[in-house]
Amino acid sequence: MPGDIFYWVLNISILGSVTGLIVLLLRRVRILPRFGVYLLWALPFIRLWMPVGIASRYSLLSFISRYATKTIVVWEAKSVLPGLSMANSIQAAESYFPIVYKIDLLKDVFHIAGMVWVIVAVAAILCAVALYVFTKSALSDIVHIKDNIYCSDKILSPAVYGIIKPKIILPTNIADKNMAYILKHECIHIRRRDNLWRIVAVLTACVHWFNPLCWIFLKCFFTDMELACDAGVLKELDDNSKKEYASALLSCAAGKNYYASAFGGAKTRLRIENILSYKKLTLFSGVCFAALFIVIAVTVITNAAGA
Repeated sequence: MPGDIFYWVLNISILGSVTGLIVLLLRRVRILPRFGVYLLWALPFIRLWMPVGIASRYSLLSFISRYATKTIVVWEAKSVLPGLSMANSIQAAESYFPIVYKIDLLKDVFHIAGMVWVIVAVAAILCAVALYVFTKSALSDIVHIKDNIYCSDKILSPAVYGIIKPKIILPTNIADKNMAYILKHECIHIRRRDNLWRIVAVLTACVHWFNPLCWIFLKCFFTDMELACDAGVLKELDDNSKKEYASALLSCAAGKNYYASAFGGAKTRLRIENILSYKKLTLFSGVCFAALFIVIAVTVITNAAGA
């Protein structure tokens, strides 16, 4: 059973990698809005969890399946309901429900690989949970300031901690002139539930621990999260305030935390360059990006229609 599960995990990991590489290319297009690039990361994450997809002739896999992958029909299209299919890039089996491998050696290989995958994935998830618990317990002596704002002498950079009842925790040496910008930034993280998406991203990387691209995607996702949050703050600021915001960021640049949305927790130089070159998104640009996002989503999330 672990071998059969790993067979499909390996398949969706390949498809998720292709989708993630497309996002890596798109994020280099400077005219795309930063929040839009952040949203694009939903596509590879969906691919990395979704073994079954809607069959569509517009899918990128409809083209790829001619050369490198096979489509397995799960549900035939009936009336207005779309069909469902699975993409099989490995093609190491003769039948799939249950999986019957072409040779017995492949069965043994996938059984061993499946056991290793389960052990390492569980260990990685347990380590992630332990790190989260340790981080939370280390901040048990935080001092309440007001509302959901706290301070602590154990952190170097302002950050949001928690998911259900998130807290903004500030280091004790924050300058008053930077406070308003910091709180704006962290409140956007809370409103977008970024800490929840951080945990989803970390769990995804733990499940696909064997795929080095997933760890690269994770790092880029965290960076784009901060850039998108900066853009959310910047749309409310004038040119003078932008420079002050960049200065506040520079003064708070510090370490990273996988479980907290930190004000200074991403590439500082890149963020400052984006802050100083920021331009507000027009309605026309927003509509164009929404159309682009839909086209990309339909292309990479759906599966090939053919058998």
